Amino acid sequence: QVQLVESGGGLVQPGGSLRLSCAASGIILSVYNMHWYRLSPGKQRDLVASITTDYITYHTDSVKGRFAISRDNAKNTVYLQMNSLKLEDTAVYLCYADRPGSSGSTYWGQGTQVTVSS
Repeated sequence: QVQLVESGGGLVQPGGSLRLSCAASGIILSVYNMHWYRLSPGKQRDLVASITTDYITYHTDSVKGRFAISRDNAKNTVYLQMNSLKLEDTAVYLCYADRPGSSGSTYWGQGTQVTVSS
């Protein structure tokens, strides 16, 4: 059974930092592209950051210079370091895995809540 389990969310003041983790089980993370999405109330699910199997990263414009995605294949875990958090970063953050060249091999985590509030 494949599971992606996010952790590290919580309540933080503006300007603060959090590090999210997405721990995978049942799959070998090294062959998957990994992504962080976020879902805010009344908004669609938006891609925040991605990291390929070759460690190529992408960050959406609104988080560039503040967030950083990384992966540790030995730990089967992907991370999202979030610094200088803003009110508008409040959302449920979800982890998503997709295997290149295998259209059916995609998995979602359940998400972790990040709330930025003073």
